[in-house]
Amino acid sequence: MTFRPPTSAVPVLVMLTAALGQLLRPNAPVGQFEVVGDSLVSGQQVFLGTLDKIYVVDKTENNPADINGHPAWAAEWSISGGEGRPMDIVTNTFCAGGNLLGNGTWLNVGGNQAVTYGGLTAQSQNAAAPYDDPDGGKSLRLLDPCDDDSCNWKTTSGMSTRRWYPSVETLEDGSAIIIGGCSWGGFVNDALQNNPTYEFFPPTEDPSPVTSPFLKNTLPVNLFTITFLLPSGRLFMQANFDTMLLDYRANLEYQLSPMPHAVRTYPASAGTAMLPLTPQNNWTATLIFCGGSNIASDRWVTNWDIAAYPASTSCVRITPDVSPDYEEDDSLDQGRSMGNMILLPTGKIVYLNGAGLGVAGYGNDSWAVGQSYANDAILQPMLYDPDAPAGERWSTGGFGQSTIARMYHSSATLAPDGSIIVLGSNPNSDYDINVKFPTEYRVERLYPSYYNSRRPEPQGIPSTLSYGGKPFNITLTAEDLAGDVQNIKLASVVIIRTGYSTHTLNMGQRMLVLESTYTGLSSDSDRSGVLHVSQVPPNPAILAPGPALCFVVVDGVPSVAVQVMVGSGKIESQSVELVDPLPESKILVNPDVNEAGSTSGGGRGGGYPPKGSSSASANSAVSRMRVSGSEGVWTDVALAMAVLLGVSALAGFM
Repeated sequence: MTFRPPTSAVPVLVMLTAALGQLLRPNAPVGQFEVVGDSLVSGQQVFLGTLDKIYVVDKTENNPADINGHPAWAAEWSISGGEGRPMDIVTNTFCAGGNLLGNGTWLNVGGNQAVTYGGLTAQSQNAAAPYDDPDGGKSLRLLDPCDDDSCNWKTTSGMSTRRWYPSVETLEDGSAIIIGGCSWGGFVNDALQNNPTYEFFPPTEDPSPVTSPFLKNTLPVNLFTITFLLPSGRLFMQANFDTMLLDYRANLEYQLSPMPHAVRTYPASAGTAMLPLTPQNNWTATLIFCGGSNIASDRWVTNWDIAAYPASTSCVRITPDVSPDYEEDDSLDQGRSMGNMILLPTGKIVYLNGAGLGVAGYGNDSWAVGQSYANDAILQPMLYDPDAPAGERWSTGGFGQSTIARMYHSSATLAPDGSIIVLGSNPNSDYDINVKFPTEYRVERLYPSYYNSRRPEPQGIPSTLSYGGKPFNITLTAEDLAGDVQNIKLASVVIIRTGYSTHTLNMGQRMLVLESTYTGLSSDSDRSGVLHVSQVPPNPAILAPGPALCFVVVDGVPSVAVQVMVGSGKIESQSVELVDPLPESKILVNPDVNEAGSTSGGGRGGGYPPKGSSSASANSAVSRMRVSGSEGVWTDVALAMAVLLGVSALAGFM
């Protein structure tokens, strides 16, 4: 195997507080991009597998890194070391989809035929020189991430139909639904190769693909259909200008209002995300779409200069469990195609990568920029604040510009320390570094404004979270609260699934704020506190089972995440429990003297005070269940506070 050394001389990241997974870069250039390594293969598909390892999947091409006698098109990259190792993913993963299963295994789905130099179809589809890449169109590939270099991709029994550009979404039981795609590829889909079906992994008792009228009627731009599991248990699906809800259990489709202004699916490739699910919005899903292109269905052809066509500036929202209609949102200052939306633990969204002109794709057309169907790389990331008043939601967020064009086949993902890892860009049929937009291996890291702040170091985060059940306590020291116990009112516990990043989608990405209250201590000797935190709401459709990152955010500064397992750790129907109530929020003034000076915090916490927003759940399963009695919670509170104060000071409290 050949390893390519990192291209940057930045210091190797310092490992701090290993128990909290801290991978902090000392004195990071806040607000700036920094080149931190070489990904070995171009980052067409990217996901965070462990607290330290990023997994990168490319298409079969002539990458300089090799493995088992042929070029590599997959790799593992270490955040702490800034180095990678090539991996053998066996079949051609060109434009595959993926997501995280409930048992912690990552699933990679579909791909392209075997190819030779220049991306041309190989004569043999059964692993021949030069790339030794069997046909990947029906492939299912699995990876159990690791930190000791022992894990490798494995193929399992394939699908019954070919899928190139499929979408993958994790369901309530931790299985995955595999949606759409085409057989042989091309710039856009067409009736001769459309795969208008969906199926499941692991396969159900009847593994036959299910036909979707929606996928039949949304040609030619229905590849990588935008898909979100909603708290109602239905799937939101959007392609071309059409939108629908899918009841996949009953195989029923419900049409919603058309998408306004622009096409958001590939190759228009808008930025998309689910806004944070919080106690204040009753964990109701609102989806945002920004950018893309307003090209009509009959104009998705290559006989005109698409690379000079301006991308859309429009942004819209929809809350599909509540209303079938889209709402206008603040427009972008500059149109953007192929941008990634990355959720920060603060609840804000970074929108980065992409181009101002053209769309995703490449070809040997006279008007193409090299082979790229896009031009005018956008180097400036933007920050979106979903809680800001209308007209004030977009800003530069203090971010500087990148120096690297991230065009077609770029990706990005959140890291456990709250930075963003950015990889990829390759609008070329094969490895090519002699064009305006070359094959890109440099890995960048973008550091949000909070990065160099003193991070909270919470104690008591459990390794597993259930759906409902008994709350838990997290202790925060005076230092965690910046010396001011009142900051505990601004503390929240955040769970993030970082998702599978490809083609501007981060499949499965979502953020959940757990309900919490607090007990703070305000005395001359101690200004610490305890967060009393509910488990995940008792509805697995709100947050699918599987590994996720857990942050504690205090006044806009997140801790370094730990990895937690949501649910049973198995692909199965998840147990749901009643939700035990939380104690009332309060600040105890001089608790070693008396409790008479305590002040109430006014109800539940969560660090996301409502700012004029309201949202009602469309499904009773989303509502929180209540049971009487909280003696067990208060016993846990007393024990946690005893760690901070000493048992004698809490005699009256218990």
